[in-house]
Amino acid sequence: MTTTMKLFAGALLASAFAMPAHAQVKEVQMLHWWTSGGEAAALNVLKADLAKQGFGWKDVPVAGGGGSAAMTALKAMVAAGNHPTSSQMLGYTVLDYAAAGKMGDLTATAKAEGWDEAVPKALQKFSVHNGKWVAAPVNVHSVNWLWISKSVMDKIGGTEPKTFDDLIALLDKAKAAGVTPLAQGGQPWQEATMFDSVVLSTGGTDFYKKAFLDLDEASLKSATMKKAFDNLAKLRSYTDANYAGRDWNLATAMVIKGDALVQVMGDWAKGEFVAAKKTPGTDFLCFRFPGTQGTVAYNSDMFGMFKVPADRQEAQVALAKATLSKSFQSAFNVVKGSVPARTDVPDTDFDACGKKGIADLKDANAKGTLVGSIAQGYGQPPAIAAAYTDVVTKFFHGQIATSDAAVTELVKAINAAK
Repeated sequence: MTTTMKLFAGALLASAFAMPAHAQVKEVQMLHWWTSGGEAAALNVLKADLAKQGFGWKDVPVAGGGGSAAMTALKAMVAAGNHPTSSQMLGYTVLDYAAAGKMGDLTATAKAEGWDEAVPKALQKFSVHNGKWVAAPVNVHSVNWLWISKSVMDKIGGTEPKTFDDLIALLDKAKAAGVTPLAQGGQPWQEATMFDSVVLSTGGTDFYKKAFLDLDEASLKSATMKKAFDNLAKLRSYTDANYAGRDWNLATAMVIKGDALVQVMGDWAKGEFVAAKKTPGTDFLCFRFPGTQGTVAYNSDMFGMFKVPADRQEAQVALAKATLSKSFQSAFNVVKGSVPARTDVPDTDFDACGKKGIADLKDANAKGTLVGSIAQGYGQPPAIAAAYTDVVTKFFHGQIATSDAAVTELVKAINAAK
C-alpha cells in the first residue's frame, strides 16, 4: 500500500469515527490490528466483558501484524479531531501522543484500582506520562521464543536446543528430513523481531542493553554485532523459497500443520495454536530462543485512552477497568498467548507455555533482565526503531551484501535517526 493509499484509508476511517449528535455514547470505539484468528478470539473476551456492562463496541480493525497501517489511520483520525475511545498502541507511540496533549487521564481510575502496585514499573514507563495514567496495559508479550512442531520434532529425533549451534544442528535435521526448517514471514517487523533474539543470543543481555537501549556506538559496530548478522544470515538459509511477504500467522500455520519445524516469533504465536485447539507438549513445544533463557525481551499491547467529551468518558473508564481487572487479564492472556500486565494474577488457568512465560517474567523483572524489544517499539523511539528495522530487513533480503556492511549501515542509520 502506498503512502497516499494509506492516508486515504486513514481518512476514511477518520470519517467513520465522526460521531453524529445522536450517537450512542455507551459505546467503546476501538482501533486495533488484531485480525488473526487467535487475536480476534482474544479481543472477543473484552467485547463480551463490556457487553455485560451494557456497552456496545465499534470495531475498526486495520490488518497488519506490526500495526503500521493502524497507526497511519490513527494519525489521520487524531488530526481530524475524531479521537477514538481507545486505540491499541505500543510504547513510545503512547508517549508521543501524550506529549502532544492528545491523551486522556486515567489517574483516578488507576488509584482506585491499584494499578501503581500491580503493574510492573517497566510498563508504567510507557503508560504513565507526567504522573498521569494515559494508557491501560493489556498484556506483556516477549519475543525471544521458539515455537516447534512436536510431530516434526519427534520425526527427526530432535531435542531442545540450548545454544545457537544446537539450533542450527536441529534445523539441519529438519532439512535432511525434507521439512521446511524455519517458518518465516518475510516482512520487516518480523525479521527485526527475530534479530532481537539473535543479538541477545549472540552477545548476551548486557551487550543487548549497551547496543540497543544505550545506543553505545562501540557495541553497535563491534565484532559481536557482526557475528549477530552472520547468525541471522545462517537462519535465513533455512527458510523456504516463498517466505517473502508472508504474514506472521501464516508462518505459524506452517508449524501448526507440521509443514515446518520451527518459528522464531513473539508469544502471540501461541494464540494461533490455541485457536487451532493445539496443546503444548502434545502438539507443539515452546522454548526460549537458545542462549536467552533468563532474559525476557518484551513488548506490551496498550490501550491508549484519548481525550474524549465528558459524555463518552463513562465508556472509557469501563474499558480501562475491564482491561486491567484480574479476571480479564487471566481470560484474555490465556487466549492471546501473552502473560498478564499485572503481577498479582494467578497462573491457574494458563497452559504450560503460559506458566513458563509468567515465571520467566517474574524472574527477569527481579533480576533486571527484562529488556524492551527494539523491534516491537519498547527499546527505542519510533525513528530509531525504524532505522534498525530497515537495516535488518535489507540485510535479510540481500540488499546489504555482507555482515560488515550491515554493521556499518546500522551505525549510520541509528545515528541519523537520533
